[in-house]
Amino acid sequence: MWKNVISFTLSFVLLSIGMIAVHFGWVKYGIALFIGIPIFIGYFLIDKKYKESVKGVVSAIIVFSLFAYLTNLEGVICILAAMPLILLFILIGFIIKNLIKIKGNNYSKKDILDDEEINKSKLILPFLLFFLLGFIENFIIDNTHEIVEVKTSILLDYSNIQVYETIKSVDTLDAEKPFLMHIDLPIPQKCILEEEKVGGLRTCYFEGGQIVEKITALEKGKLLQMDVIDYQLKGRKWLGFKEAIYTFEIVDNNHSVMTRYTTYTSKLYPRWYWKPIEKWGIQQEHQYVINNLIKDLKNKSMFKNLSQ
Repeated sequence: MWKNVISFTLSFVLLSIGMIAVHFGWVKYGIALFIGIPIFIGYFLIDKKYKESVKGVVSAIIVFSLFAYLTNLEGVICILAAMPLILLFILIGFIIKNLIKIKGNNYSKKDILDDEEINKSKLILPFLLFFLLGFIENFIIDNTHEIVEVKTSILLDYSNIQVYETIKSVDTLDAEKPFLMHIDLPIPQKCILEEEKVGGLRTCYFEGGQIVEKITALEKGKLLQMDVIDYQLKGRKWLGFKEAIYTFEIVDNNHSVMTRYTTYTSKLYPRWYWKPIEKWGIQQEHQYVINNLIKDLKNKSMFKNLSQ
């Protein structure tokens, strides 16, 4: 029972300090947080001789995840996406510990849970290592962020002018929702174009926020290019939107190809893990907008046929 309490308390405090350090800008959304902390938990706070230690760590992760969600620190998708990475490196930390144990007899002197009497000086070791790793990461990684482009194209049975006129301003978005929107992905409600000219603003409203875009290039039926000048979405402080572009390619009089581009930056590391997840989320947003576009185009076509 004592080992359970130690594992739970230290894991929860370590995760909490990691989140606090990130939100205050002391460390990045990166290696120290998503790899360092899990490795330290697996190395210092899990021992195969003490099953209670595993229960303590698992309980701490569950409680911390609920705390992060209920306090709006992170959304459900972010928490679920981070979980495989965290669990993987907890396992790696545990494996490293047991490899060291096999190779040397000094293992027990390095481990918190193996001590018959808890050495208080050892309790702070994971925290010191976390901040050391965070300092090194801040020094190595500069503040420039990779700009990522996500592209989605669709062939439509409508002219380029019809598609342009329907997508430029949308009073209500209400279509079939992709998978991630059933979890926690922001759902757009409407996009209002204030002025149809270069310099005009287009505001997209979401459940819990909005994105404001400024038109930088406009050719009716060919191009609608916008810079994102402001965005306020619940959580997701690690994501930065840069540009939104629609292009309209003529196929023939009754067919066209619309392509949606979104460019963004992200503070999340390691990039090999987070980039595919980020792109998947934005592609799901694109798909929802396209689903609604198809519905609106059909409704307009039906209304036109009935009025003739």
